[in-house]
Amino acid sequence: MNRRRTTAVIATAGALALSVLNAPAAQAKDTGIVVSNLVFNNGKPIVVGTSKVSETPVPFNIALPSGYTVDGIGRWRISPFLYRGNLKDVAKGTAKNSLWTIPYECYEQGSQRARCEGSLFINPDPYMEEVDSNSDATTWKIGVYLALFPAGDGPVLAEEYESRSGTVSLRRAAKLATADATPEPVTKGKKLTLKSKLTRANWTTKKNDAYAGSTVSLQFRAKNATSFKTLKKVKTNSAGALSTSVTATTDGFFRWVYYGNTTTGTATSGQDYIDVR
Repeated sequence: MNRRRTTAVIATAGALALSVLNAPAAQAKDTGIVVSNLVFNNGKPIVVGTSKVSETPVPFNIALPSGYTVDGIGRWRISPFLYRGNLKDVAKGTAKNSLWTIPYECYEQGSQRARCEGSLFINPDPYMEEVDSNSDATTWKIGVYLALFPAGDGPVLAEEYESRSGTVSLRRAAKLATADATPEPVTKGKKLTLKSKLTRANWTTKKNDAYAGSTVSLQFRAKNATSFKTLKKVKTNSAGALSTSVTATTDGFFRWVYYGNTTTGTATSGQDYIDVR
């Protein structure tokens, strides 16, 4: 059975933050809104580069208190977000590091219950000030802003900022240059030289910098095989460059794979096909 889409919330992060900061003081009481099954990016790290806007799925379920319905969007607001530091600073509007989930659409599962599908957009543009330091590549906490409003105009009836269990890892995007094997073609039993270069996003300069001292796997897939096998692991030099040699045995594809770390995302190079004669 198709669920009826009852709500679409479209806003900008700046508009949302401004509305929260300018809202009249709310009564200090529980809103009665229940948010469950909230997950950022399917539980995986969020990887952000130097120019492209990152879009992360943020699904969650909602249950509204008595007197409120899913289609009465003007009378309630639910905004999941990520933050660093103190939740009280987010509530006061003084926290520098907070990332808000907008927009979202809700699919009715009853008059007071719905499954919502949101997105977290992270723009590395320096004017957005969302990720403007490499120190932002770390663990972020999860929070939810909840609010109730009266019918028509009027002050906020109740609002709260909830912290949630779990965290989200924000990481700098990595890139590997296409694998370069020489000589081509190669005689069977002779040595092949494999090269590449590993870089990662620098959120301060908005450029990709060489990533030195990182371990990268050289992999090979024979022409008629279905999977790659790791041949060896190689560390990048001070310029992020990779270079190693292997013995040519059969036709196939070479690639490099970087598996990432707590601050940096994974990367896979383009493949280079080698004809062994």
